[in-house]
Amino acid sequence: MPFPAGAAASVLGGIGLLYLINNSLNNYALGNSSRIQWDWCKEIVLITGGSSGLGELVARKLAKRSVKVVVVDLRPPKTPLPSNVWFFKMDITSNEDIKHVGKEIRKQVGDPTVLVNNAGIGYAKTILDSTDDEIRRTFDVNIVAHFFLVREFLPSMIRTNHGHIVTIASVASFIAIASNTDYCCTKAAALTFHEGLGQELKYRYNAPNVRTSIIHPTWVRTPLIEPLIQTGQFTDAVLEPGDVADAIVAQILGGKSGQVILPRTLSLLSGARGFPTWLQHMLRSSQADVLRVAENVERP
Repeated sequence: MPFPAGAAASVLGGIGLLYLINNSLNNYALGNSSRIQWDWCKEIVLITGGSSGLGELVARKLAKRSVKVVVVDLRPPKTPLPSNVWFFKMDITSNEDIKHVGKEIRKQVGDPTVLVNNAGIGYAKTILDSTDDEIRRTFDVNIVAHFFLVREFLPSMIRTNHGHIVTIASVASFIAIASNTDYCCTKAAALTFHEGLGQELKYRYNAPNVRTSIIHPTWVRTPLIEPLIQTGQFTDAVLEPGDVADAIVAQILGGKSGQVILPRTLSLLSGARGFPTWLQHMLRSSQADVLRVAENVERP
C-alpha cells in the first residue's frame, strides 16, 4: 500500500517543526536569545597551542578576517605570522608563567575577549605503560591549564559582560577507549569544565553574555596522530584540519554559545552515557584496537 503524499508531507513538516522548537529551546537555554554586538576589528582572540596544527590554522583563518589574534605556545610558528597576529612564549602548565605573560599580552595587545583553549597532547599508551610524567603532563595541558587560563583572562570579560571561552575537546569526552584512558579522562573533564563555567557565569558572576562553546571533533589529521596514520594501519575516519578549523572559526564569529560535534553525524554520541550498558560496552569495544598500532610507533 503506497504511503500517501499528504501524510509524508505532514511527517516532514512535523519533523521540521520539532527541529525549530528544539533549536529555539537550545538557544534559550544557552542565553543565545539576547543580542550581543561583536566588533571583530576590536576583539582579541587568544589561542593556546597556536603555533602548529589546528591552533595555527584557526589563528591564520581569523587573521584573514582582520581579527586580532594572540598565539601562545612553547615554540614560535615555523612560518611568519600575519601582522595582526602576535606570538608570546607561554608554558600553560605554569600558573606563574601565565600570569607573567598575561601582563605582557594586556600591555602590548589588550585584554583578550575570546579565549580558545586549544592546546592538547596525548601519548596513546595503556595505563600501565604510561610514565608518571606523561600522565601528569596530559592532565596539566589538557585540563588543569584551562583553570589557570580562565582565572587569568576571564575577569576582564566578566567586568564587561562580554567575551567567549571556547574549549576544544573531543568525542573522547563521551567514549573511553583502550590505550587512551588518560586522554579520554581529560576530555571528559573538559566537557564538565565547560558546563560548570557556563553555570558560574550565569549564576555566580552575573555575566550571562560571556559565551561558552565546546568543540568535539573525532580524529583530526594533526601532528598528534600523524605518526599513527603514516603506519597505514590506522583505519578510522580522520577529519581534515582545515574543515575542523572552519567549524571553530564559524563558532567564534557566530558569537553564540554552543556544543559542536564533528562530524555532525556523530551527534548521538553526546548521549552515550544514557545508552544501555550493553550498547555502551559494544560502542567502546568497537574501538578497542584503534590505537593498538600506537604501541609500536616510535615517538619523537
